[in-house]
Amino acid sequence: MGSIFRSEEVCLVQLFLQSGSAYNCVSELGELGLVEFRDLNPNVNAFQRKFVSEVRRCEELEKTFSPLRPPSPMPPAPQPRELITIEEESERLARELKEVKMKQHRLRSWKTTACLITAKISASGRAHFYEFLLRFTRSHSPSTYLLLSFVAGVVHPWKVPSFERLLWRACRGYIIVDFREMEEPLEHPDTGEMVQWTVFLISFWGDQMGQKVKKICDCFHTQTFAYPETTAEREEILQGLQGRIEDIKSVLRQTETYLQQLLVRAVAILPEWKVKVQKCKAIQMVLNLCSPSVTDKCLIAEAWCPTGKLPELQSALREGGRKSGSGVDSFYNRLPSSTPPPTLFPLNSFTAGFQNIVDAYGVASYREVNPALYTIITFPFLFAVMFGDVGHGLLMSLAALWMVLEEKDPKLKNNTNEIWRMMFGGRYLILLMGLFSIYTGAIYNECFSRGITTFNSAWSVGPMFENNIWNSSVLGGNQDLSMDPNVTGVFSSPYPFGIDPVWSLATNKLTFLNSYKMKMSVIIGIIHMTFGVCLSFFNYCVFLVLIPELLFMLCLFGYLVFMVVFKWIVYTPARSREAPSILIHFIDMFLFMTNADNPQLYEGQVGAAVQLPVMSLDLTPCCFYCNNKVVITASSLSLWLLVCLRLHFLRPLVADEGSVNARQGDVEGGDAEEEEFDAADVFMHQAIHTIEYCLGCVSNTASYLRLWALSLAHAQLSEVLWGMVLRLALRWKGYVGSAVLFVIFFFFAVLTVSILLIMEGLSAFLHALRLHCSFSSIVQLVDLLKKKKKKKISFL
Repeated sequence: MGSIFRSEEVCLVQLFLQSGSAYNCVSELGELGLVEFRDLNPNVNAFQRKFVSEVRRCEELEKTFSPLRPPSPMPPAPQPRELITIEEESERLARELKEVKMKQHRLRSWKTTACLITAKISASGRAHFYEFLLRFTRSHSPSTYLLLSFVAGVVHPWKVPSFERLLWRACRGYIIVDFREMEEPLEHPDTGEMVQWTVFLISFWGDQMGQKVKKICDCFHTQTFAYPETTAEREEILQGLQGRIEDIKSVLRQTETYLQQLLVRAVAILPEWKVKVQKCKAIQMVLNLCSPSVTDKCLIAEAWCPTGKLPELQSALREGGRKSGSGVDSFYNRLPSSTPPPTLFPLNSFTAGFQNIVDAYGVASYREVNPALYTIITFPFLFAVMFGDVGHGLLMSLAALWMVLEEKDPKLKNNTNEIWRMMFGGRYLILLMGLFSIYTGAIYNECFSRGITTFNSAWSVGPMFENNIWNSSVLGGNQDLSMDPNVTGVFSSPYPFGIDPVWSLATNKLTFLNSYKMKMSVIIGIIHMTFGVCLSFFNYCVFLVLIPELLFMLCLFGYLVFMVVFKWIVYTPARSREAPSILIHFIDMFLFMTNADNPQLYEGQVGAAVQLPVMSLDLTPCCFYCNNKVVITASSLSLWLLVCLRLHFLRPLVADEGSVNARQGDVEGGDAEEEEFDAADVFMHQAIHTIEYCLGCVSNTASYLRLWALSLAHAQLSEVLWGMVLRLALRWKGYVGSAVLFVIFFFFAVLTVSILLIMEGLSAFLHALRLHCSFSSIVQLVDLLKKKKKKKISFL
């Protein structure tokens, strides 16, 4: 709990790694995730470092692996000699795959060619006519002998019309062409796509005509073959081709089987190799951050390590020395540092989503209070205030519960879709948002915009008739009737839980909920911000720092909450017409005036309305620390200079001592030069923070009104969807009504999921995120002018 409330205590250590065991030591530290290394060679070019050749080698080897899912379990980091084996095996596997693919492509090309030749020979229905025509010309016209020639081939079906038109125009009709489509599609030898080829057979007379035909065939990239003249030749060629096709098919099946085996082997071993290469690359890059010793017998590294993990750090160094067979163990020394350590929060699958919400605004400084611990409750609750509905919350909870139960499924965990990964990573957050939505929906008494009568209503119409307030003439002359809670028996007691379901029938339901949710949002917002101010006390060194901010918040906005609650308690239905306007009172308090038309809320309110603003602007003497120097102000100052003493009240969380490190510009073992104190700069700096805090209190209070707006919008949209979609289906009766209800309910379900769950849920999520940015800014010590960019620790 302590490490979640504050970041873990981190110290700077100096590692002395023996040259022979440095690789294994860094590997062990990386597997445990204990440290974050610092760069001790900031002025050395990345291409001039000691292990740059090994890094390049790993990068080149990593490029050969296509994007693969990580294996489970993760393999350990390889030894340097093992990397050579991985490189050789990967090259051999790539060479085998390339050869098999080339053979497979060649066999498919041969098969396609043989099938095309077979189709050309056997598909033409005019073969006997051509043979008869050839015999006739040779026997009856020996003196005028005509040399009849044939060209057969295949053409792509898209090219057939233009191919036929060009043949007719170029040869002027002195040819006979026959086109037939093949029965089965064959693979294109160049592109690999399946094509329904068209077979053609062309007969012509003369060499000149034959040259034209061949040129046209070459222009259209057709595959042509010599057509056998006799039936015996055709039968002989067909038999030979059929046997060759069967042999090619058999060899092709064996080749595909072997290729499948190679691919299965590659899928099984390549992810493991990729992880090993990546780990080896990470280790070599860490070694590049180290600096060699004077004797060049060891490497010196500096790293941040949690104080509680130092024994594990020493064990990892010993284990690395044991694996490498080194006779001298590596060791570490703790170093003082003047630079703030990085922030480290221990996370798991449950807290990671909430920590990401806080980190979206800014990472907490070292040992600052972590708002993520309280965001686990406050974020789902604020979301549910805007999304309150039992039915919608139940659907969201069921979807999140399914993701939680199936979180170990590799298909869900390793999905590469960015939107899915975001939702799956926040599954616990979505589950809590759904559960809180069920709770707030029960308070609003809404389930798909319909009321739930869990208990009997506290309102009764009987006394209205018994006291003759309502009678037949009143019922006949008025469309709407008003129930008077001042009549005995009309209103018995408050509803046991949530809003009375009778309000769903009232015409002034929206007016009632509008007032109720607006006041509720203001109260929740001020409580949330006040809690943030109180929580920021743990970031200060003295209690006086909390007083200016807390007094400003309570004297102004806390008094507003007091007036709202006081009016709810004191003014009963009998005195409701005498109730004053809280808004007018709040405005008059800032104007230092009174309004005779607006009665006082309680006796002595005028004095309190004057004293509270003055108290918030005029504070008692304070003292604060600025760079370890004490400044005392004895006079009463404006809030302009005292409210935002926040950052300079902070007691230094890290001792301002010299840092012993090997970076250029630092003096080893020396103290850092103390920064000169400038009072004008400090007061100007804090005046800006004062203005920021005061304006932030006003703007953030107004921002919490979005709880009211989003809640009303969600409820009204849900009611409109019910009234304009599903209510239409409920008007039908009988079997036709059942069919209509089934169809309309489908559209109702689709609209509910797409609009009310996804769109409205995303809107409420973004608004809750905005409110928590305000909460985080109050808790964390954010200095926009001086504070350096904070860094969250990330281990190797």
